[in-house]
Amino acid sequence: MRIKGVIPTHTSTGPGPEAMSALLRRSGIELSPFQLDQLWTYHQLLRDFNPQLNLTRIHNFSNMVLKLYVDSMLPAQMIDLPSPLLDLGTGAGMPGIPLKIFMPHLEILLAESRKNRSEFIEEAVRRLKLQDVQVVAEGIHPGSEYPVNGVITRAVESVSATLNRIEGCLSRRGLAIFMKGPRCGDEIDEAVERHRRTYRLVRDVAYSIPGTAHERRLVVFERLDEPAWSSRAAAMKRHPYRRIESEHNEIFKDLKKLHASRGIRKQGQALVCGRKLIGEVLRDFPELCKAWISSDDRSPPPADAPAHIAWIQLATSLFRTLDLFGTGAPLLQVETPEINEWDPSSGFPPGCSILIPFQDPENVGTLIRSAAAFGAARVILLSESAHPWHPRALRASGGAVFHVELLHGPSVHDLPEDLPVVPLSAEGRDISGFDFPEAFGLLPGMEGPGLPDRWRKHCVSIPILPSVESLNAATAAAIALFVWSREKRQRGTPAEAQP
Repeated sequence: MRIKGVIPTHTSTGPGPEAMSALLRRSGIELSPFQLDQLWTYHQLLRDFNPQLNLTRIHNFSNMVLKLYVDSMLPAQMIDLPSPLLDLGTGAGMPGIPLKIFMPHLEILLAESRKNRSEFIEEAVRRLKLQDVQVVAEGIHPGSEYPVNGVITRAVESVSATLNRIEGCLSRRGLAIFMKGPRCGDEIDEAVERHRRTYRLVRDVAYSIPGTAHERRLVVFERLDEPAWSSRAAAMKRHPYRRIESEHNEIFKDLKKLHASRGIRKQGQALVCGRKLIGEVLRDFPELCKAWISSDDRSPPPADAPAHIAWIQLATSLFRTLDLFGTGAPLLQVETPEINEWDPSSGFPPGCSILIPFQDPENVGTLIRSAAAFGAARVILLSESAHPWHPRALRASGGAVFHVELLHGPSVHDLPEDLPVVPLSAEGRDISGFDFPEAFGLLPGMEGPGLPDRWRKHCVSIPILPSVESLNAATAAAIALFVWSREKRQRGTPAEAQP
C-alpha cells in the first residue's frame, strides 16, 4: 500500500460479498457483479486501514453497508446528480466513492485536506480502477477554483457556511446537495435568507435509510449567479484579452505614462479608479472606454461592459505600479474628450464660469466637482492649471470631469482686465451680500502666490477667524460658488444644475 507509515490490518472473517449484496437489494440498490466487487474491495480497504487512520466510527458490518454505502448511494435515486460532482469533505471517500461505483458515468472530485485520508482515497481509487475521479488533497475555500456542476456533502458545517465555501467552484445553475440530519430547518432558513440573491432552495426531502431508524434530509440549492471562473471565461471570449508580465512591455509603459499630465495630453487617454466611478463611466460613457485593467484573472470586466474594450491583465507587481491609490480594484483606461480653446474676447455665458489656475491636481478636481454641484456654466483651465484628467484630479472630481464643459484658457497673467472677473483672495472684501454680475468668471488665486497684483484691488474674500491665515484655494472657491448659487435662488433664477 502507498500510505506512508501505515500498515493495513487484514480482516477477512465475517460476512462476505453475498451478504453485502442482500443488504443492498433490500434497500432497493442493485449492483452488477463488477460494481459489487468494487464496493467489496472498498469495504475491505476501509476495514483494513480504519484501526490506524480512524476513517469511521461505524464497525458493525450491516451498519457499515446501510449507514455508509447505502446512505451514500440514495441521493442518486432521488435526484439527477450533476457531473462533474465535487464531494466536499469526503473523509474516507463518502459519499463520492460509493456514488461513483453506483453511477459510473459521473465525474467525481473527492476533496479532503487531511493528508492520511487523502492518501487513503488515492489508494482506494487506484485499487478500484476508478476512472474520471480526481482527489483534491486540500481544503476548499471561497478562492478555490475547481469548476463543477454539483457539490455534495455530508459535512457538519452549516448550509450557509458551505455555500460561501464553494462560491469559487460551483457553476451557475449548479446544485449544492446537502445530506443532513432531520433537524436542520433553522440553518436552511438562515441560508435561504442570507443567500437569496445567489441561491434558491429547490428540494427539501425527508427520507430514512432502509432497514434503520436513521432519518435524513436531502436539501438542494441551485446557484443563481456566476462563479469567477465562468465570468472570466465569458469575458475572455467577449473582449480582446492581453496578459502582461514584463515592465518593458510597450502597452504597460504607455499606461504608466498616464500618471503624468504630459502622457495624458500626448495619448489623449486617462486612468479611472474606484468601482463606483468606473461603473458610472461604463454605463454613461461606453464610447470613451478603452481597456479594463486588472491584477488577476478573478476580476474580469462586468458582463454589461462594452464588447469593444480590451481586458488587460497585469502581473501583480505591474498593477501595483499603476494603482496609484492602492485600492487593489481594477482600473479603467478611457479616451479623454477634446478640450477646446476659450477665446477671452467671447466673454462669459450667463452664470458663473470658473477660471482655474491651480497646479495641484487634487485642487483642480475638487473645484471641478464644486462647479458641477453648484451649477457653474463652464470651467476654464488656465495655462497654469494641472491637467483635469490627471489621476488625482479625476479622483477628486468624483467623476464630475465627465459632465462639465471644460475649456483651455490663457495664463492668469494674460487675462484681459476688461473681463467681468470676480477675483477671490483673503485680503478682499467680505463676499457676503456681494452683487454678482449676470455673467462672470470666478478667479481664485494660485496655491502659494495667490492672485496677480492687478486683480487684488477688486477681489472678494471668505470671512474666517483671524487666527487662521487662509483657506485652501479650492475650498474658498467652493464656498464662493455656494454664496453665488444661493443668491441666484433668492432672486428666483436658480443656477443651472449640471447632469
